[in-house]
Amino acid sequence: MIRLIKDLYEKYREIVNYLIAGVLTTIVSLGIYYGLTFTILDPNNPFQLQVANVLSWIGAVVFAYFINRSFVFRSENKNKLKEFIAFVAGRVGTLLMDMGTMFLMVTVLHIDDRIAKLVAQVIVTVGNYVISKLFVFKSKNRVDSDEENDSVDNKVVENQ
Repeated sequence: MIRLIKDLYEKYREIVNYLIAGVLTTIVSLGIYYGLTFTILDPNNPFQLQVANVLSWIGAVVFAYFINRSFVFRSENKNKLKEFIAFVAGRVGTLLMDMGTMFLMVTVLHIDDRIAKLVAQVIVTVGNYVISKLFVFKSKNRVDSDEENDSVDNKVVENQ
């Protein structure tokens, strides 16, 4: 049973690690958002709602970059600044999705902001994975999985 779990983890390592990182990033984001809206910012004020949303986004993006770079995608890109800029640029798109979702659900539909934030986080998490995988942490800048390494090793052996 343990071997089966280990094999499944190895097969789906990136997705499992992304989900773990996503949960941790969501905790950071929600912690900042709820900390601000329970203390100094009023979520019923549309401007303050968005200030809390943007500040939670900034904290989450910085955290997410480091955990995604090392734990999820295992990037070896030497140009960390360029990679970080691409990461942030991708996150701007999902920030706009987040802000639009919050505006629609809270300001227009009058749904509780805490519930709306959870819904927005699900949408953002899926969007962030796709952007990170396809545009930021491209496979040429990543440590390949053991299976891919075995494939390369087999090609080397075949060529000898």
